[in-house]
Amino acid sequence: MKQKNGLKQRKRLKMAEKIEPPLPEVESIAVAIVEVEPMGDESPSQDEIAVLAYSYWEARGCKNGSPEEDWFRAERELRSRGATQKA
Repeated sequence: MKQKNGLKQRKRLKMAEKIEPPLPEVESIAVAIVEVEPMGDESPSQDEIAVLAYSYWEARGCKNGSPEEDWFRAERELRSRGATQKA
């Protein structure tokens, strides 16, 4: 009789294992590392960057592109202008 109870318990465990949903897969996350230059007195204001970034978008005909990329491009352009004027 003990063997039958043991078999029933094992069957119940196997059935319970089958009913449980599988664990969800872990999603991978991409991380970008960005180098940041120290900001000195010559750093452009956010308004200046915004105006130039907006002009890049307009130059593309107000289509597509990336606002972030326009922002970083404008920031680089204004910083290089400031460094050139300072030298």
